[in-house]
Amino acid sequence: MSLVRGLFQQGPKALPVLIAIDSAGAIAEAERAYESFDVPKGTLRGAPPVPEDDLTTLRTSLYLVANKKLSSDLIATFTQTVMNVRRDLLAEQPILAQITAASTDPDAYLAVHPGAATYYNGTQQSFMDKYGNEIYLAPMILGGIASVLAAAWKFLGIGNPAIPEGPLDSLYALARRIRKVDSEAELSDIEDEIDGILKAQRAKVASGDENAVDTTTLNIAAHRLEGLIHDRRAILARSTAAAPSG
Repeated sequence: MSLVRGLFQQGPKALPVLIAIDSAGAIAEAERAYESFDVPKGTLRGAPPVPEDDLTTLRTSLYLVANKKLSSDLIATFTQTVMNVRRDLLAEQPILAQITAASTDPDAYLAVHPGAATYYNGTQQSFMDKYGNEIYLAPMILGGIASVLAAAWKFLGIGNPAIPEGPLDSLYALARRIRKVDSEAELSDIEDEIDGILKAQRAKVASGDENAVDTTTLNIAAHRLEGLIHDRRAILARSTAAAPSG
């Protein structure tokens, strides 16, 4: 109203006239962009008073609107800033008293942004209120996932370095070969391999190598292989004897 007062010259012959609208309430109900507004006597001028008596008219409001796609946190912070600035500057700029909170009613003419509603209703949440559960649960979930992936990685053997074959492994592998040998020459070659393995391990034992296999263990494995070779030779000999002569 102070702005309206400044639009008119102040003088006895230049008096502004406000138009009373008796049906302002009905109009505001039908056209929600308008509001019914009571103007007190003498609002624009005291002597003579303008208006001469209280009257009812219409007014429209200016709305500060935000895109509904903007985040609630951003709008809540912006709304809080506007209201704080209004309070700080109210003494210097009384017109800022006209800035009021938007209606949070569900049937308001313009729906309030959810972010602004959280500020007006006092339901703003701190960072920990919003993300506390996620911060607490995230390490547990990530740790569980990491454990599952590590177990799967180990089970599949991905990236595991090949374990070098030891002398006992080589001897056990020879046992499988002996059972499938078809000639005396192959058995002789296997005996040479056994001798080579035993000789190499004895050399390690003599040099004090901690990785050397115990001699007793090697002898037991070699004795078993000798028994298999003997049995295989016997089988080959019987096969040769049973074969028809040409």
